[in-house]
Amino acid sequence: MTDSPRAWIRLPSGAALDLINPSPGAWTDEDLALRLARTYRWGGESVWPWPLSVAQHSLLVLALRHQWAEDAGQPLTTAASLAELLHDAEEGFLGFDCISPLKRVLGEPFRIVGDRLMQAIAARYRLPDWDADTYALHKRADSIAAASEAVFCTGWSAREVREVLGITHPVLASDPLQARYGGTAWEPWPSDVAARRFLDELRRLTAPSDGMAGG
Repeated sequence: MTDSPRAWIRLPSGAALDLINPSPGAWTDEDLALRLARTYRWGGESVWPWPLSVAQHSLLVLALRHQWAEDAGQPLTTAASLAELLHDAEEGFLGFDCISPLKRVLGEPFRIVGDRLMQAIAARYRLPDWDADTYALHKRADSIAAASEAVFCTGWSAREVREVLGITHPVLASDPLQARYGGTAWEPWPSDVAARRFLDELRRLTAPSDGMAGG
């Protein structure tokens, strides 16, 4: 017996993950993709038949960063793309997309659990550290994605996004994911679709030819 705290969850593959002391080898890529596709943003609220998943949000942020990098004539590296795709990956294991104001209320223990999960993810996929400039671009993409999701997926008005949510970044005029995947602009994908598309991107970025780790 041990007095160390444990918090085990069962994964879709049948494996188990200890949320308190996570091992980088405890999950499969399929586990991560499906868990993120079943974890919803905005408290699960949606003006569509489905809530918006963290998996779809992650692909949106990646699409924005790709677009900006190509416009600047400096395409994202594989490692940078992977960091964008997995920026919220710990939420898939927590099963909870916690908004920043609530994180501050939940305090240090919650932050530590999330940080440990993210450290395991970073080790598993060999994610690069953010530098100041790259992190600023990431946060801009994340905030623009959030402002747009709030309006088109959740039903907040643009004014409420600014005045209630405190997001000052602009709302996008078009959905970057529609250009790649088709469908209706801003419509959340069913979980099986979100999981498949996330997994396809994860596998592409972790292919052995890129010298990255996969699972």
